[in-house]
Amino acid sequence: NYFNHHQKPICDELYRILDKDFIFISTEYMSEERVKLGYSQSELPTYVLSICDDSQKKYVAIDMINAADVVIIGSAPEELVSQRVHDKKLIFRYTERPFKKKASVLRKMYHAIRFRIRDYGNKNVFILCASSYAYDDFYSIGLYQNRMFRWGYFPLEIENDVDDLISRKDPNLLVWCGRFIDWKHPDDAIMIAHRLKNKGYTFHLNMIGTGIMEDELHQLVKKYGLTDYVHFLGAMPPEKVRKEMEKAGIYLFTSDRQEGWGAVLNESMNSCCAVVANQDIGSVPFLINDGDNGYTYPSGNLDKLSEKVELLLDSPKEQKRIGRHAYHTIHETWNASIAAERIVHLSQNLLEERNNLNLYTVGPCSIISK
Repeated sequence: NYFNHHQKPICDELYRILDKDFIFISTEYMSEERVKLGYSQSELPTYVLSICDDSQKKYVAIDMINAADVVIIGSAPEELVSQRVHDKKLIFRYTERPFKKKASVLRKMYHAIRFRIRDYGNKNVFILCASSYAYDDFYSIGLYQNRMFRWGYFPLEIENDVDDLISRKDPNLLVWCGRFIDWKHPDDAIMIAHRLKNKGYTFHLNMIGTGIMEDELHQLVKKYGLTDYVHFLGAMPPEKVRKEMEKAGIYLFTSDRQEGWGAVLNESMNSCCAVVANQDIGSVPFLINDGDNGYTYPSGNLDKLSEKVELLLDSPKEQKRIGRHAYHTIHETWNASIAAERIVHLSQNLLEERNNLNLYTVGPCSIISK
């Protein structure tokens, strides 16, 4: 839909590999909410073609799409690829889970019919799952079996001296980052702070972001006497968010199943944080191996969330172990450079009509099957 800092690293890598044979088509303007959060669209790369409110550019884009060897389509108008679908040319549908909210039988039937009509009989349409739960959602409506691959978002990977970074962290500092909205559950972070205070822990919690729940969160902090423990840092650009993550020993990720992916997980793991994350978040089962490179907890279970946070506060050594493993997960597998190389390799195999889709066993472009 629109170009942003979360898409830039993978696009830069594809442009590096493919040179002028790569283009990003932007179909929407960035929302004002995202701009306020520190997103920026200034100085767009030369490979970005914006067709917002420009019918002439739209037809140019459609011609380019129809002529391309490979098209990856995310949240964009279906008319852009309708001819390509008809011609049965290679398409990757880049998607989070279709049912972020629990779907009724009727809604599932509607989606099944819509997807089947759109991609009926087309074996050249594949799914890049930007959520570990996308497979289950599509499988539940009988679609795309054996044509779904692990994928995700690939924000900027920052290379660091791991030992040096970990040595500079504050093991008593927790950080939370995101929009202050209901399904991201920033109030859960405040409630954990309340529990930690009551148990006598020494800690600080930095809350990064803005949103409609901000007044409510400030009221909670006052209600529970947390003004010396919880600090609201406001919205800040991505590079400053990363600096805050690099200071913290623990990162709290409290969103529910409506969090399609959650790029802050990549970023906090790359920053050597010991992450405690809701297991219903789309990126979590792909990126976190519970107890090895992070901790997970059942959605809505504050007892389990608090238990994992307390374990980490009680053991700075465990924080360091988890943070180190988290960094290596991003550095060795889940980053833009590896993802770009793999999607090009996979595309070449599909264009040459090779039948082996099991090119990778883990990470980006590994096939998902029951």
